[in-house]
Amino acid sequence: MRRVSIFFMTALCLLLITGCWNRRELNDLALVVAMSIDKSDDQYMVTLQVVDAGEVSSKIGTSGRTPVITYSEKGKHVFEAIRKMTTGTPRKLYFSHLQMLVISEDIAKEGISKSLEFLSRDHEVRKDFFVVIAKEEQAKSILENITSLEKIPAQKMKTSLETSQKVWAPTVAIQIDQLIADLTSEGSNAVLTGIIITGNPTTGTTLKNVTKTSSYSNLKFQGVAVFKKDKLVGWLNEEESKGYNYIKDNVKSTVAHIECPGGGDLVMEVLRSKTKVKGKVVNGEPSIDIHLSAEINIAEVECPIDLSKIENIIELEQSINEKAISVLEASIRKAKELGSDIFGFGEVIHRADPQAWKTWKTDWNKHFAETAVTIHSDFKIRRTGIVSNSFLDKVKE
Repeated sequence: MRRVSIFFMTALCLLLITGCWNRRELNDLALVVAMSIDKSDDQYMVTLQVVDAGEVSSKIGTSGRTPVITYSEKGKHVFEAIRKMTTGTPRKLYFSHLQMLVISEDIAKEGISKSLEFLSRDHEVRKDFFVVIAKEEQAKSILENITSLEKIPAQKMKTSLETSQKVWAPTVAIQIDQLIADLTSEGSNAVLTGIIITGNPTTGTTLKNVTKTSSYSNLKFQGVAVFKKDKLVGWLNEEESKGYNYIKDNVKSTVAHIECPGGGDLVMEVLRSKTKVKGKVVNGEPSIDIHLSAEINIAEVECPIDLSKIENIIELEQSINEKAISVLEASIRKAKELGSDIFGFGEVIHRADPQAWKTWKTDWNKHFAETAVTIHSDFKIRRTGIVSNSFLDKVKE
């Protein structure tokens, strides 16, 4: 009986040990790091950026090949086009390392929902990649650009997008889960950052692009795309994009400038920005209050002003707050012109008065265009630098 018991216990343990029956060796996989979707007649043109591991490894000498390879294929559906690529790729395409998705402006204007369905459903695709819009460019050409500093273009795009949102502010790093949540929300619409190619895009697809200190071609983020439902309806410029990020409380740090009372400019670093948005119903109409606060460090002084005097600091703070309010107003004005609530004011009203929201939610974008918005700005100058007055005036003398 003891031997029988040991046998059955061993058999049971074997059933619980899965082993490596479904293992995938790295040598058998093609690591997809970026993907683009274009429109080609009535089909999708899907392009994948795949890493050449031998060219990016620090332990193996490079052979002069490009660090990434792109594969393109057409199909009526995105998944169909991807599977067609197996006729030209020597390895199985593996999507768990996907970092960037670039969608063409043409598809964005028609609606992006169908092109996202596969990526939101497939179990192999992690949901931490960023989505951007190719502005006035084929999305495919974005993926074909060879970048300097970062060998893998997808990595360059990812880190550049994250960094620019943290320290500059007119860009938004949107992952697919957040995008889908915004697309399906009743009280908010989606936004995505635009990306363009500067310089010579033809030379940018070759290794020649990284053979000199100033690249022939470069990838650059520009503007924020505004969506209504799943369709692109317009773009925010740099100032309007910064206003959007202030309202959404996305600003970690940025740079701004104002005119000094006596002429010239004063440049500031904005830190510790905080925005609170509250909603209410006044006389049967929706109303929004925005409270913005931040700390300011003086970065450059290009005007004759004595920063040791408290009255000058107070005057500068007043000018800074007026400038901040105008930036937010410009962003709200543009969104109202486009008829798209990208700020989530509808969600704020829903929380404030659920009963009123029931009557407005079916045509909220129309009500949004008529919603009164009040902005309160409280920017405080905390540091003026290690010198009180600029040496520029003495140089002029």
